Amino acid sequence: MQSKPSPEPKPEKGKATRIIHNRRHKDSLGSPYSPVYNTTTYRFADTASLQNVIEGRTPGNLYTRWGSNPTIQELEQGLAGLEDAEDALAFASGMAAISATLFAHGQNGIVCVGDLYGGTQELLTKHLEPLGIPVTFLLQNESDQLTNTLNKPGMLVYCETPANPTLGILDIRELAQRAHEKSALLAVDNTFASPINQRPLALGADICVHSATKFLGGHSDLTAGAVMASGERIQPIAQWRKNLGQILSPETAALLSRSLRTLPVRVRQHNDNAMAVAQAMVSHPAIKRVLYPGLPDFPGHSLAAQQMDGFGGVLTLEVEGGQEQAAKVADSLQVFLLATSLGGVESLVSQPCATSHHGISKQERERRGITDGMLRLSVGLEDANDLIADLEKALGQL
Repeated sequence: MQSKPSPEPKPEKGKATRIIHNRRHKDSLGSPYSPVYNTTTYRFADTASLQNVIEGRTPGNLYTRWGSNPTIQELEQGLAGLEDAEDALAFASGMAAISATLFAHGQNGIVCVGDLYGGTQELLTKHLEPLGIPVTFLLQNESDQLTNTLNKPGMLVYCETPANPTLGILDIRELAQRAHEKSALLAVDNTFASPINQRPLALGADICVHSATKFLGGHSDLTAGAVMASGERIQPIAQWRKNLGQILSPETAALLSRSLRTLPVRVRQHNDNAMAVAQAMVSHPAIKRVLYPGLPDFPGHSLAAQQMDGFGGVLTLEVEGGQEQAAKVADSLQVFLLATSLGGVESLVSQPCATSHHGISKQERERRGITDGMLRLSVGLEDANDLIADLEKALGQL
């Protein structure tokens, strides 16, 4: 008897399709989206059933602070799918996600490569180091020293790429290889790129971190964080989240789930607009330099083109004349809003020396090439011509 041919595997659906339809729960009343479960605790028929859930023998919801909530779990399923990860955790903020990751996997020492968000650097130097966790900082051009710096097993390598605010690009594959050779893990903050433009886990990283407040949320109306990794890497991070009380509310989880459904189309427009603004600013006489990975003469452009599908919605301008002139430009803009954060539909401008890196000493900023004349632009979804005209008008007043 001739055996039947094996059925052909179904082609994998595209990312946008998966993001929209990757839901854990099906609403009994037919809604395409699950309801918001504001429930904090859940009843059980008997003590044995409760213990089975607590000890992991049967699935079920127990207590929302633990992340045991249908709305939060559905969000986490969507977050895992964004990075093609086995598992994901949602947090009350990006810094909550970062701190839980560093506490869970950094006990044997943390090596940071390249530029970091100022809040992350403050956490490392003002809190983790005093607690006895060894922290080493390597500049981007010192990454070749990583192998020698990883002097014992179980250490954590941590980086951002693109980095805040210099947009520096690091080779994720190379960092992962060097880390793994020394029995270390690699965690990558992927906030600036978003999973639409870059997927660190596919490039060899072990853990991916996001400030979901930014591009994942995308509307400047929620604060959240996310970690994506294997179940093995996620489990100790989940314990820190539970015990530090870092869970986000179900309402915020539902709002973030809504935002993820439009992420691909939003990021594509962010990419296009940022490229148009960067190209328009390159030759402006009042601009000393433009930092954007999409520009051919940007250091790291070739590497970014290899490991990214798009160059992102953030760029940095360095204004001639320094801090005072940069502030004058920021104060004169009308379409760009003078505000911190990034990744929303509206365009924002900020001076890193006064906002994201204000807590870092001037000496350390200068050592990292973060000058007082820098303006970080989060390029939104407005018409690119209006954004360019706004910048040109403000620059023309210098």
